[in-house]
Order: sequence, then structure tokens, then C-alpha cells
Amino acid sequence: MSRIFGKLPTGKRLQRIKQSPNYKDGVFQNLSATPVMAGDASFRKILKDYYHKPKTTEPPKPLPSIKTNLKTLGGKQPIIIWFGHSSYLLNINGKNILVDPVFSNSASPFSFMVKGYKGTDVFNENDFPELDIILLTHDHYDHLDYKSLRKLKSKTKKFCASLGVASHLEYWGVDKNIITEFDWWESAEIFPGMTLTAAPARHFSGRGIRRGKTLWSSFILKTTEYNLYLGGDSGYDRHFKMIGEKFGPFDIAILESGQYNPNWKNIHMMPEETVQASIDLKAKVLLPVHWGKFTLSLHPWNEPVMRLLKKAQELGVKVTTPVIGEPVVVGTSYPDKEWWNL
Repeated sequence: MSRIFGKLPTGKRLQRIKQSPNYKDGVFQNLSATPVMAGDASFRKILKDYYHKPKTTEPPKPLPSIKTNLKTLGGKQPIIIWFGHSSYLLNINGKNILVDPVFSNSASPFSFMVKGYKGTDVFNENDFPELDIILLTHDHYDHLDYKSLRKLKSKTKKFCASLGVASHLEYWGVDKNIITEFDWWESAEIFPGMTLTAAPARHFSGRGIRRGKTLWSSFILKTTEYNLYLGGDSGYDRHFKMIGEKFGPFDIAILESGQYNPNWKNIHMMPEETVQASIDLKAKVLLPVHWGKFTLSLHPWNEPVMRLLKKAQELGVKVTTPVIGEPVVVGTSYPDKEWWNL
């Protein structure tokens, strides 16, 4: 059980972290002051509300899906396959990049807690081809899943992660020589003609009571023809406009919209803010994630996408809303069926 919690950075890795301009007073910092809880939030009240959450926080029936064959993807244009919440596969330039894989059907160190919705477990680790990269935005349980990593590591050629996250990976048996860590604004050519750059997000990290010992990031994936923004988790802030001005425009922005609450508004965007973030980024298309699999807040399970679409229509933002497993083909196919009206 203890292995699930991972291991904090030590030795040379910790020394590198201490040299980061984003690491101060023993923890990583956001660009703006970011208390995890709003000033008027009460942990006791939040806990009470959670244990009395309404039935609408979970879908009334199993979610629909399309069981795409992940081993036969390919083509000239990037393909994105969403698996619910923040896990998705990118097939781009013949490479398979899996982002924040969680396939254990739980977003918690305890398997009986934060269970996935019915219908969201149609894919598992055996469905994947050989993976060129697993990309990890940060170390929270709903993004970095020990059980999934343990099963996928033998078929993965390389890992890319936010600074400090490699400590968990090495502890779980991943060869340190195939891990590349990124501080904000660091770039690497991960394949010929394909560059990965880490950028700020407004969030926090931690798999136990100690927070901020590893970094949280968004990522920019750029090829000679396409430019993709991979958002990770983030509250709304000025960094979206900074990234849009420096790296935009983007062919698509994959941004969180879900598990928000006024009590933690600094670290998770409201749906309307997600739409504004896509505008700040100069994104042609918005793909909302961080919903549709786990209940980590108190809003109705399908409220995030409905609020987001309403605001997107007001502001003229194009949105794609695939069901789990349905291909999004950048530049060609953007599914938009309202499948959540069960």
C-alpha cells in the first residue's frame, strides 16, 4: 500500500529542484499567490457537504463509449482519444503519447474511494500499442496512477514529467535513463521535428500531507505542422495569455472543466473561465476534460460541459465533445454530439 504514495525527491534531484526559479521556501510556487482554499472556506463544511452530496453528482446510467482500436491509429493529422477525466492518447507523426493515464477505476490511493462512473472502464492497459511517451502533468492521484503505471511501464519507451515527478517513477521501477523532467519554460526535442515545452499552470501537487514538493505544469506540443496545448489542471490566471502570446495560436487546447467549487476556485477553473482561457491561448478548438469519470466536487456530473458550451456559444468558441474512445482528428473531425443528456 505504501508504494502508491510514491517517494519525494532527494539527492541530486532535490538539488536541481532547489535551483528552480519556481521553488521558494521549500516548495514550488505559482506565478500568483494561490491559497488552495478560498478565504471563507471551511474544511469541516466541505467535508460535511461531500458526504451529503446530491445524487446528480454521478450519472444515472452507464456512459456511452466507442471502443476504438488504439493499435491501428495513424494518418497525417493528429488524433486524440479521450478516456474520461484527464487521460487521453495522442497519435501524432506516427508517435503514441499517453497523457496522465488512470485506468485503475479509482482516483484515490484507496481503491474503494472515488470510483469511476459505470461505462468509463471500457479501455484498460492491454488495449494500448507500444507507447513512445507517457506524459505526466503532476502527481495527483487522478493524473498519476500507480497501478496503471506499473502495467504500462514495460511497453513505454520514454517518460516526460514535471520537475520532481521522476522520483515517484524511479521508486516504482522506471529506469531513470528514460525519464525527462521539465521545469516551466524548458523545452526538448522529443522526436525529430517535435518539441515539448513545459509551461506554468495554477495548481499544486502532493500525494500525502506535504504539498508543493514536485511541480505541476501545462505542456505545449509542437510539430512542423501542428501546435497543441495540453493543459493539465489549473485555476484561471494570467499565464494563459502569456502562453498564448509566446506560443500561440494553437490548433487545439485541451483544458480542464470540471471538479470546480467556489471553495477552491484558485486551483480549478469555472467552466466560463475555461472558455476564456482558450481565447487567451488563441486556440482554434477547445476540448474540455477533467470531467465525465470521477466525482471530486459537488456539482452535477454533466454541469461542466453544459455551462462551458453556453459560454462558448456566447463568445464564438468552437468546442469538441467526444464520447469516451471517440477519435478527434485535428483539422478534420470534431465530434459535438450532446451525449451527456442520458
